[in-house]
Amino acid sequence: METPGSQSSLHRANLERVVRAVRRAGSLTQAEIARTTGLSAATVSNIVRELRDQGKVQVTPTSAGGRRARSVSLNGDAGIVIGVAVGRTHLRVAVGNQAHQVLAEEVESLGPDREVLPGPATDRPGAIPYGLDRAAELVERLIEKTGVDRTRISGVGLGVPGPVDVVTGTVGPTVGLPGWADARPAEDLGVRLGLPVHLDNDANLGALGELVWGSGRGVRDLAYVKVADGVGAGLVIGGRLHRGPGGTAGEIGHLTLDESGPVCRCGNRGCLETFTADRHVLPLLRATHGDGLTTAAVVRLARDGDPGCRRVIADVGRHIGIGVASLCNLLNPSRIVLGGDLAEAGELLIGPVREAVGRYAVPSAARQLTILPGALGDRAELLGALALALDAMGDPTLTDPSVPVNP
Repeated sequence: METPGSQSSLHRANLERVVRAVRRAGSLTQAEIARTTGLSAATVSNIVRELRDQGKVQVTPTSAGGRRARSVSLNGDAGIVIGVAVGRTHLRVAVGNQAHQVLAEEVESLGPDREVLPGPATDRPGAIPYGLDRAAELVERLIEKTGVDRTRISGVGLGVPGPVDVVTGTVGPTVGLPGWADARPAEDLGVRLGLPVHLDNDANLGALGELVWGSGRGVRDLAYVKVADGVGAGLVIGGRLHRGPGGTAGEIGHLTLDESGPVCRCGNRGCLETFTADRHVLPLLRATHGDGLTTAAVVRLARDGDPGCRRVIADVGRHIGIGVASLCNLLNPSRIVLGGDLAEAGELLIGPVREAVGRYAVPSAARQLTILPGALGDRAELLGALALALDAMGDPTLTDPSVPVNP
């Protein structure tokens, strides 16, 4: 048994610190490991040599600043994770490893005659239920495709578009999928796959995806705001995802903007969601653009100069900006990452968001804030599901606020 403060316990702590730093970044040179961890170059060199001899890391020649260097990454064979993202129009699955490599992924679009449901049965005549049974089939197909040893799979990350009770694993009533309220999808998918499944909502997973792979890299305090059929925010505080005791932190879509406004699905009036979500915004253009208009089409038309679509996107941006200003005043994040189809509008959306934040946020909070579109697009939640599974492996990116962030 190691004595706290002994040489052996210190060595073990330093070894774990190196592993955490490398896992956080995906790969680092030895000089970068030393800067990130605060350890000496000689200590890092010895630890990397030990980890390489144990088969835990791979060391490959590279260059840094024009000089020869050695890049250190975790051995991908050390652990496999699965990601599953369930949405209203798509099922997405991926296989990855703890070296932050995506080994394979697959997306299945759902047509108008298919509904994403938690189980195989539905009382909606003519609907084809595409739910956890189909997700399990896609996972099994990818496992076979990649040829990974099933015994090396440590777990599955699963995302759904709605609030999740972190204590019970139950999906909340405002979920964006009909028939999923009160479902326990992690438990059900776990039975189907025979693997541990970890559940979270899509906004939280978008935040994790952007934190590890995208626009949130190197940031310890950020909010990922996803605007789609609903509106939600994934909050990262001090390098850790903040869910709240009941899992409802970040429900920015239900901030009240107008007490006399439209009735929201949550039962209140004038929520931010009623001014920004797809199902409330798209009907505004029906009279001038006809039925069947999608958010992607609105973005495309706006980019081509359509005045009506530009106006609608600008209005949505201003409303989002009011919600973001509230987040700034409460949490003072250093970065806001915008996700969802509307984020593809770029500056047409972000400009009005910045304008509203400048007007309604505390000036000192607004000055410290950077607002960016997500770098991962519609893959953010899927990659976040992989990050969630890595979290369950002990990935310090998401669990240990003391681990330094590589700039």
